[in-house]
Amino acid sequence: MSSPRLLVLFGSQTGTAEDVAERLGREARRRRLGCRVLSLDSYPVVHLINEPLVIFVCATSGQGDPPDNMKNFWRFIFRKNLPPTSLCQVDFAVLGLGDSSYVKFNFVAKKLHRRLLQLGGCALLPACLGDDQHELGPDAAIDPWLRELWVQVQERLPSPAGLSAIPPGVPLPSKFTLHFLPGTPKTEEQQAPPAGPQEPPSQLRPFLAPMVSNQRVTGASHFQDVRLLEFDIASSGVSFAAGDVVLIQPENSASHVQQFCQLLGLDPDQNFVLQPREPDATCPARLPQPCSVRHLVGRYLDVAGVPRRSLFELLASLSPDELEREKLLEFSSAGGQEALHAYCTRPRRTVLEVLCDFPHTAAAVPPDYLLDLIPPIRPRAFSIASSLVTLPGRLQILVAVVQYWTRLKEPRRGLCSCWLASLDPGQGPVQVPLWVQPGSLTFPETADTPVVMVGPGTGVAPFRAAIQERVARGQTGNVLFFGCRQRDQDFYWEAEWQELKRRGCLTLVTAFSREQQQKVYVQHRLREHGPLVWELINQQGAYFYLAGNAKSMPAEVTEALTSVFQEQGGLSGPDAASYLTGLQRALRFQAETWA
Repeated sequence: MSSPRLLVLFGSQTGTAEDVAERLGREARRRRLGCRVLSLDSYPVVHLINEPLVIFVCATSGQGDPPDNMKNFWRFIFRKNLPPTSLCQVDFAVLGLGDSSYVKFNFVAKKLHRRLLQLGGCALLPACLGDDQHELGPDAAIDPWLRELWVQVQERLPSPAGLSAIPPGVPLPSKFTLHFLPGTPKTEEQQAPPAGPQEPPSQLRPFLAPMVSNQRVTGASHFQDVRLLEFDIASSGVSFAAGDVVLIQPENSASHVQQFCQLLGLDPDQNFVLQPREPDATCPARLPQPCSVRHLVGRYLDVAGVPRRSLFELLASLSPDELEREKLLEFSSAGGQEALHAYCTRPRRTVLEVLCDFPHTAAAVPPDYLLDLIPPIRPRAFSIASSLVTLPGRLQILVAVVQYWTRLKEPRRGLCSCWLASLDPGQGPVQVPLWVQPGSLTFPETADTPVVMVGPGTGVAPFRAAIQERVARGQTGNVLFFGCRQRDQDFYWEAEWQELKRRGCLTLVTAFSREQQQKVYVQHRLREHGPLVWELINQQGAYFYLAGNAKSMPAEVTEALTSVFQEQGGLSGPDAASYLTGLQRALRFQAETWA
């Protein structure tokens, strides 16, 4: 390999952008080009001026926000004092990943592309805008864009003389080697070292929080199992405010660990030491050294996740079975993406199920390739549903247990929610690795600023924390629009809201969608209470909040709010849209939605 000349930087929230960045790195190595792949916040951004060619891979999360692992870079690159010639020596390309059902589709990629041009960078291509909503997913835009990108890259960085490209069917060297230790000692469960007394818990050092209670809060006949979970954080040093989120690191079930090890011929109790092949690479900080196969598979490898195309590419290059290899090559080719979508993405087939379908290939996977093959389990974020002012030393979350059917035999299950639901502190001590970080919602501290909160379903969770906090501080003007299906099935915290309403601390507006012939949702109630909403926002400077499922509710609530501005404020359509934009800029309209 030549010395690194190509740099790929990614900002990724769910792992998709990181996967695409790693794909770029593999394709560069096949072309005999040196290539570094790094998250944006792990790269010293001041060195950017010295890079000849940089490819940025950026997801857009939430309401047009940059992912967490590029927020420091984002702040730096938009500094107003950066000279307009800062990047005049840099050729670049931007690949974006987004979802066109959101208003700010690929906002981060578009804005970054413009900013790099402002700083003097030379764009190799227009920005690529991958779309989750496309029938074939982001690859529909990425594949043709990459073909053109490599033409541009190789004009600037030709492959070393005398070396031909490594063909797709030949596996690249693995990133790591697993050196198995002699014997198979039974090891105790390996945990990350706890956070020290002066450092807050983090992903690398989570707090092992004792679970205090795990209570189902929907009726026994209700279609959705929703849990109220409470954790004891008194000794954690964790502090949080309304709007913050807790991240929880889930693990795979024991049956999945056993099945995976049987398929690949691994001994779960075997210990190994991990070593990187490249001299400047580092081992994943979350893995202990030495590590057991059980720990690797149970707590690190996302065997229950839906695999990306890269898994099929690597399996095809490792497969000794002609029939399986042929099918894997089809799934990993540009022309086979429709077939892959039908086989894997649409029915939500998991990594483990794919390996079961290709047993000869699975049995031949060298252990060294496990970390190349399967991405790590990502933590899940939950809105904190309680306040330390009201519940000192405790942290509560509201969790909808994800389980649904596709055409596959087994139901699809959410890894984290099903794992949490299975834990029973009544049967003995239960500990859950967690840490806290700021969320996207912030609430006014002034005593007389009202808040209007729209939280249907589990979207009400962050507003419970806010209401507890505000009531304890004597803050008035708390208005909650809550929606669910039926009063007696999924009306979360009904008694608590009614008591606060009785005390004059809360104005509560409810929408029970299934209790009448025509469905009634929170957006309908918002329109009905238009005079109150307009008075609070326009006359009293209220903040407006929205939280919940991202499917269609956010757009419908926003549309209802805009119609209130028109009907109650006498604004025209364009003026109402401008008024809403002004609220967003002043952080008086905030939303936290999830898929």
